[in-house]
Amino acid sequence: MKKILSIIGGLLLTFNAHAQSNYPNKPIKLIVPYATGGGSDILARQIGVRLQTIWGQAIVVDNRPGASGNIGSEAVVRSPNDGYTLLLQNSTMVTSAALAGKLNYDPEKDLTPIMLLGLTPMSLAAAEKTKIKNLKDLIEYSKKNPTGINYGSCGVGTPQHFMVEIIKEQTGVKASHIGYKGCAPAVTDVVGGQIELAIVSANLVSQYVKIGRLNSVGVTTAHRYALMPENPTFKEQGIKDMDFAVWYALMGPANLPAEIVTKIQNEVNKVLDEPEVKQNLSNAGVESYRGSGSDLAKLIRNDLVSYAKLVKSANIKAD
Repeated sequence: MKKILSIIGGLLLTFNAHAQSNYPNKPIKLIVPYATGGGSDILARQIGVRLQTIWGQAIVVDNRPGASGNIGSEAVVRSPNDGYTLLLQNSTMVTSAALAGKLNYDPEKDLTPIMLLGLTPMSLAAAEKTKIKNLKDLIEYSKKNPTGINYGSCGVGTPQHFMVEIIKEQTGVKASHIGYKGCAPAVTDVVGGQIELAIVSANLVSQYVKIGRLNSVGVTTAHRYALMPENPTFKEQGIKDMDFAVWYALMGPANLPAEIVTKIQNEVNKVLDEPEVKQNLSNAGVESYRGSGSDLAKLIRNDLVSYAKLVKSANIKAD
């Protein structure tokens, strides 16, 4: 009996090794846990269409929005770890985990970090009527209007929401949060003057800043944003530790075989190096990034800790 089990075990190992070396030999489902049109969706489709050509297999982009990206993530967590169900997640995963305290899955243990893909700076934009053009102006405006400032974000617990809470904590600015269902409606309301401020992905406001319909108070990364090079960062304006971006990453179920992870990394890096892809992503506000699985794991770990501290210090509450 032991001999039979040993033979079966050996055959299974041989089969699994062959399946990995032959990867992919059937269509791959790439789950995007957000609606179409956002940075995650754009990245997924840019990468997916080119991997189809490289691998000769269909890459099916499956948008599953809801619960701050957790519905789609949980679907990947429950999937077989064979590389045929992947996840294109962004940093909302860690901010929602920090806000909730605990998710239905563990971002560190229940997913395999494959690689970082790209970064998008965030911008705090001010309605034209406020005449707020920089952080100094915002502080003065807040002093004159201590109970009357509203700022919109892409939703409660999103990276954008957290950025303004950091600014408030560092500067004493007083502003009430309005969590929208996505970045676009927040942009619409700040352009229309219904709210004084909106914190969104920088590419969404760059066109309005250029024509004077909005003012960029500051950019959240340590370096200036390519589409708005004349607008200073918050770090330049005195918030020394401000260096945050919305990051995008490719992940899989826990214990994804190393051989499959390496193959995905190699092929996706080739795609990200294509000039046309770089340009398309840049036009959408995403700076492509060549990052390893270990880089991503470290980023997730650090973000979970730092955002959890912010939730406590700023007393951020879920709706």
